[in-house]
Amino acid sequence: MTETESANVALIREYLAAIESGEIGNATRFFTPDVRQIELPNKLNPNGSESDLPTMLKRAEQGKKGIRQQKYTIVTALTQGDRVAVEARWEGVLAIPFRSLDAGTAMVAHFAMFFEFENGRIHLQRNYDCFESW
Repeated sequence: MTETESANVALIREYLAAIESGEIGNATRFFTPDVRQIELPNKLNPNGSESDLPTMLKRAEQGKKGIRQQKYTIVTALTQGDRVAVEARWEGVLAIPFRSLDAGTAMVAHFAMFFEFENGRIHLQRNYDCFESW
């Protein structure tokens, strides 16, 4: 792994830690100004979505209202130049009821996240999210 590839993986780890701690709303240092995040259709978001930086930050703030705590565990990280593929397990504890789940219930998902970097920052993120049954 090159120095650039190692730095990119380290930035992703910092990014996920910022999401976990609820600090992502103030963490524009991770992204290029024109970043795009693409979420492919999944159980939680059947139509998928595409977000720019302001929308990403707004969604992160909204998510803090529904999730009491969350944890990302990176299972695998593969790099190729300015591209990183991450397989991760996510667990979030609900702060409020959601569909058939009570507050305090843990939701679990398995993510495949693909990142493209520009000048040491995330320029594109594509998520394939697979939520366990609830």
